[in-house]
Amino acid sequence: MAASGKVASFRLPPMPTVGELIKLYKLRAEKQLSQNFLLDMKLTDKIVRQAGSLMDAHVCEVGPGPGGLTRSILNAGAADVIVVEKDTRFIPGLKLLSEGAPGRLRIVHGDILTYRMDKGFPANISKPWEEDPPNLHIIGNLPFNVSTPLMIKWLENIANRTGPFVYGRTRLTLTFQKEVAERLTASTGSKQRSRLSIMAQYLCTVRNCFTIPGRAFVPKPEVDVGVVHFTPLVQPQIQQPFKLVEKVVRNIFQFRRKYCHKGIEKLFPEAGRVELTQEMMQKADVDPSLRPTELTIPDIRALVDAYAHICNHEPSFLNYEFREELRLKHIARKRKMPMDTFMDTPTSTQPSPQQPC
Repeated sequence: MAASGKVASFRLPPMPTVGELIKLYKLRAEKQLSQNFLLDMKLTDKIVRQAGSLMDAHVCEVGPGPGGLTRSILNAGAADVIVVEKDTRFIPGLKLLSEGAPGRLRIVHGDILTYRMDKGFPANISKPWEEDPPNLHIIGNLPFNVSTPLMIKWLENIANRTGPFVYGRTRLTLTFQKEVAERLTASTGSKQRSRLSIMAQYLCTVRNCFTIPGRAFVPKPEVDVGVVHFTPLVQPQIQQPFKLVEKVVRNIFQFRRKYCHKGIEKLFPEAGRVELTQEMMQKADVDPSLRPTELTIPDIRALVDAYAHICNHEPSFLNYEFREELRLKHIARKRKMPMDTFMDTPTSTQPSPQQPC
């Protein structure tokens, strides 16, 4: 009885439904912000259950909107919830929810892409990386337009143990377009296997929990939605810097229907490209006729390690970008100037995290 009384004390008092709040504050989803409301509390409760027990937990919710998922998080017993909301229109409704959960809900009016989550929670909740995850969760019904760049940002944080991961192996339970969810969890050889599959799975245990039909959202999106759970690994499956791994994987998957050596060639300048590619493939002991989707994570690890070894002998390769070389060639042709004119121009351009995965 004591336990049930404790759970009951965490539940919210009677208050307007999410649908009533939407009418009260005349809220509507903005298509340009990829907003879709999930009003069915059975579904929001089901999303929250994928995170595991939230009793006395600390939670950061991304993009709470009208607060449907927030209610489920609070009802699950979370003791300290930070919601990060960019859209001003939702703040009054969230404040009303905060009044119903005194001392348990903090509202941050800001952008999750720039919010310093590492400053949001007390340091004493931290757990050493080698131990169990801290009682801290990131949960969110992510807008489609930020889900991939945000996930890439968090994966880099995991690799560097920064941001939300200064507290330890913080777990994440997030929604994505069904197609993106399938990429994140795709196994070797599947047609959904992609750059995003490798980047997520070399750093985390990734689980595709369930699919929510698009008709459950308001307004109804054109696609279904997948719920994905991430637990960072104690040891990443590839022991190289994140940006190095990302560069190799990005090059491999830029020609996903061709043999993997075609993408690997583009890691090197045109002069010596064939020889260096052959050296890298031999050092990694990977079949050059495998297609990118057929490469296992141990295959990718061997390729990344081989590339790192070559770059140790010729550090300039780290800054080489094939597409930048193409761009300079195009400019040279237009101006009818020799390529040598441009060789002093830096050729490193960091890839945008928003490019397709």
